[in-house]
Amino acid sequence: MANYHSFSPNTVEANQIDYYDTIELVSGDNQPELNIILKDSNTALSGQTLDPANHATWAIINLTNASSVVMKFRKAETTTILETITCSIVSPPTNGNVIMTWGSTTLNGASGVYEGEITVTYSNGNITTVRDLLKFDVRAGF
Repeated sequence: MANYHSFSPNTVEANQIDYYDTIELVSGDNQPELNIILKDSNTALSGQTLDPANHATWAIINLTNASSVVMKFRKAETTTILETITCSIVSPPTNGNVIMTWGSTTLNGASGVYEGEITVTYSNGNITTVRDLLKFDVRAGF
C-alpha cells in the first residue's frame, strides 16, 4: 500500500458542488496520508485559458502567507464536525501542496460515507474554503 493518496478534482459543472474522486478507507486505519494540491477554479493557470470544468487550467493557490490549512471531517448528510485535522504545508508553499495525516483515532469505529472540507487561513486573518468536498467511503475492518 502506498503511503500517499494523490488526487485531482473531478470534472464538474460550474453550477454544482461536487466531490473529488471517492477515497476508500478502512475503519481503524490511520493511512494513507493525503497529498493535496490546492487550486483556484476562478483563476487561470499561467499560460492557460480558464475552464471552470477542467482543473488542469486552474491556478495553484500560493500558501506562502498561509498560517494554517485544515480539513474538517464529518459524516455525510450531517452538520456535526467530528474532527478538524491540521495539514502540513509542503515546501515551497508556492506549489499549493499540503499533506493531511489522519489522527490516530479519527477513523476508529467509522463506517459509511464521510466528507472533508479544506480551509486555508492566512496570516492576515483571511480565510479561503475549497468549494468542492473530499468524499470518503469507510468500510468496517475485520
